[in-house]
Amino acid sequence: MNNALAFAAPPVMQRARGAGRIATKLRDGVSVIDTLYQDGCAKIRLPNTHGNALEAVLINTAGGLTGGDHLQWEARAASGGTMVLTTQACERIYRSTGAVAKIETRLEVGANGHLDWLPQETILFAASQLDRSIEIDLAPGASLTAVEAVLLGRDAMGEMATDAYLRDNWRIRRDGRLIHAEATLLDGEGNERDAISLLDGARAFATIVHIGPLAASLLDKVRALMPADGHIAASAMGERLVVRAMAGSGLVLRRMIVPVLAELTGAGRLPRLWHL
Repeated sequence: MNNALAFAAPPVMQRARGAGRIATKLRDGVSVIDTLYQDGCAKIRLPNTHGNALEAVLINTAGGLTGGDHLQWEARAASGGTMVLTTQACERIYRSTGAVAKIETRLEVGANGHLDWLPQETILFAASQLDRSIEIDLAPGASLTAVEAVLLGRDAMGEMATDAYLRDNWRIRRDGRLIHAEATLLDGEGNERDAISLLDGARAFATIVHIGPLAASLLDKVRALMPADGHIAASAMGERLVVRAMAGSGLVLRRMIVPVLAELTGAGRLPRLWHL
């Protein structure tokens, strides 16, 4: 055997790379597109919604992410305007052979503008690894409704994804001042998911954050939308309202959070893709 072939390095696997950026401007009181950039597997589509808000659908044409893949999203909502960002489908994070998949999101909202960050659920497959970060900058008077939901495996396949790894970091700033920060870590150890103080065996969980001047006044209305027998709770402090939910399946989780999101969205409704 040729020694050069015997000790040859393993082939370098092709990796998915994507970067998408979008910004809006106001025209006669309606949010319209200002700039649009898309590269690699990141695509952005703009459905006609016949409203004053601009809705953008983020698409990963790679069909999912695995170790070493890198996806970047950026969006800027104009002052006084409304932007809605969602995804075409659930993002899938597949098994990794060692490297970590990365998703980086940066959002900006101009003065007195509003942004709805409403991606559909992220599904973590067995042995998947995801490092995700969300940086949001709000100008004075700007408001925000954001959700991130995670499913540990596919319900229909009976998957538990007990060895999935997730590191998730949120940072939200108002005029440069940090007003909300949180970090989630699942290191693939089964015990952390079964502990009563953590997921307590849940296979799906979500966080909703609403930032706005009416946050505290919305708390009672949001709580009234929550099922009495569900693992879901809400709290408010100042201009910040936070909802956390856990469920045994993705379907149950979605049924819990959809009414809350519909109440908090700045566009007055959820994107149509959430109902398909």
